Amino acid sequence: MLERWTAAVVRARVAVLACWLVVLGVGMYAALQLPSLLSTSFAVSGTESERARAVLLERFGERPDGTFVVVFPVEHPSDPRVRTQAQRRVEAAARAVPTATARELRSGGGLLYAEIVTRLDLNDAKASTPSVRAALEEAGPPRALVTGQPAIQHDLDPVLASDLRRGEALAVPVALAVLVALFGFSLAVAIPFVFAAFTIAGTFAIVAVVAHVTTTSTYVRNLVALVGLALAIDYSLLIVHRFREELAAGSDETVAVVKTIATAGRTVAFSGLAVAIGLGLLLFVPVPFIRSMGIAGLLVPLVSIGAALTLQPALLSFVGARVAPRRPADPERGWWAGLARWVMRRARPVLALGTAFLLVLAAPTVAMRVSPGSFSAIPSAPESSRGLELLRAGVSGGAVAPTHVVVDGGSPGTAAAGPVRRAVERLADELARDPEVHVVANGRRPPYVDEDARFAQVIVAGRHDFGDEESRDLVERLRQQLVPAAGFPAGATVLVGGAAAQGVDFLEETYDAFPWLVLAVLFVTFCVLAAAFRSLVLPLEAVLLNLLTVGAAYGVLVVVCQWGAGANVLGLEERGSVEGWIPVFLFATLFGLSMDYEVFLVVRMREAWDRGADNSRAVATGLERTGRIITGAALIMVAAFSGLAAGRVGGLEQLGIGLAVGVLLDATVVRILLVPASMALLGRWNWWLPGEARAAPPRTERATERP
Repeated sequence: MLERWTAAVVRARVAVLACWLVVLGVGMYAALQLPSLLSTSFAVSGTESERARAVLLERFGERPDGTFVVVFPVEHPSDPRVRTQAQRRVEAAARAVPTATARELRSGGGLLYAEIVTRLDLNDAKASTPSVRAALEEAGPPRALVTGQPAIQHDLDPVLASDLRRGEALAVPVALAVLVALFGFSLAVAIPFVFAAFTIAGTFAIVAVVAHVTTTSTYVRNLVALVGLALAIDYSLLIVHRFREELAAGSDETVAVVKTIATAGRTVAFSGLAVAIGLGLLLFVPVPFIRSMGIAGLLVPLVSIGAALTLQPALLSFVGARVAPRRPADPERGWWAGLARWVMRRARPVLALGTAFLLVLAAPTVAMRVSPGSFSAIPSAPESSRGLELLRAGVSGGAVAPTHVVVDGGSPGTAAAGPVRRAVERLADELARDPEVHVVANGRRPPYVDEDARFAQVIVAGRHDFGDEESRDLVERLRQQLVPAAGFPAGATVLVGGAAAQGVDFLEETYDAFPWLVLAVLFVTFCVLAAAFRSLVLPLEAVLLNLLTVGAAYGVLVVVCQWGAGANVLGLEERGSVEGWIPVFLFATLFGLSMDYEVFLVVRMREAWDRGADNSRAVATGLERTGRIITGAALIMVAAFSGLAAGRVGGLEQLGIGLAVGVLLDATVVRILLVPASMALLGRWNWWLPGEARAAPPRTERATERP
């Protein structure tokens, strides 16, 4: 069936290419529009923090994630004239934003600061940041800095765009050098880059549609561009390499294209499906942020598969024999075949030492400390970061994103008087004595009580950023100790919300779902690989080895990002923790990417086995056919993921490190050493599948040559 499909694509190659040119144009336009559609929120529907946010919006007309903070670094914050001017400027800025209200000016640490509260969601508030800044400028002195979640999101867009250019500047030259080393100076080098451009554009076009209907993370653009670059070039590289083999074997151009897609194209389809499954299962994690990253990650391999089965054969048919190698390679006499035989002769010590090495790297995983992220993970240059740093130094880390305790008294008037009011006062007094609390704001009038006096809120500014462990501990104390001890009467409902509470709920929901995600990825991947390899043993072996790879990547992430070992040498910052979404997304992504190389390698081994080769010869032939390709593809991926790590945003930096380390270990220690060693020990059992074993022809294992 795949042969007939490919033949049809070759016949319609002009129309196919025209369709992809349309996709390219649409995708380029979508990529330009995408930043305005993206924002990063860790809100989780149905949680206590989300219910508190809904009450704040409905009853108090404010959203914590839509609130700006205006900071005035002034010499004399107590000067009445300065305070009047600053308050006037804040009110002018509030009038420039729909639904906005200016709060009363506060002072501390040589600063004046005030909130501009809005009903806008994060994306709309982010878009209003330039209006706030322009209104402040027009209103005259004193100088002001605008921060808060919307301003931070707005200022991240150019940072991420700059980081993307930096990542591409690192990845593209490495990819070019690898392709030239593999193919020489020929048209074969250009095809993977053309393929990548079309697939990335196609993915951006779909992501833009998704971003119109659901909250989509700001990180998605960099993720699609760099992961898409690595994956697309890898897939195209495999197909072009196989096409050159078919041409070298004497096939004419059309037959070579058909055979290539029937073999390498099928491999890419299975490989891409394995990646898509791992990322697609993220959609079952009940956390919108992780779902949006999963959608973007899922689209990259799916679009790549579609391009591999349509665009790639069309491109190959256009270039034809001009990409043919000068001479065919010997699949049994090359350096990689010799390495495979060397490993198989020493299978037990190689397997033991390689496994021990990965286990040592994985050991620090037990000390991993996760956080929901914090403002400290963003670059310090933008205006919002400078304003945040002034507040952190002069007031407190929690001044920008305080915790909100929302009380529903059950009926009008209860929040202003009576038992509910007394319980609110007791809670506020107890909070004022908590060592983590810097300021407690509470009262009997708006903005602390709604118009009906049914709802009250206590605003708590802690001493640390919302994602820090101390802030999360305060949320836990509130929910488990302080609120119950305040003695709220029956019928009253108390909700703890705000950014810190949102972070607590994010981690809880994420890691409640994570074990089920792991089991699902393992099971579905096993099934896909069993279909690709026609074996039950090889998929189990692949799953176990990939678990080792992921564990090792986790361990290195802890050592570098959490403990800071080598961070200065690499130009990274010690974060003290790993952002909570990283282990989940890294597991799904790295597990899928590891399957890429497993499929590339083992499918070629299976081809040799099906032609009658014994186990040792099949392993050596498979590694000879794919060793250079896997190594080259891994170098390209490592360069692309290093582009993520070279950025200035903490989460993407950590993701890039984890992916780069995982792919490097997988393509070297696992695929070159552990896979041949384990397959040598298992022998014929590698290829065991019920029903096929009885029909398999007898084979005689040849002794591997001695040096």
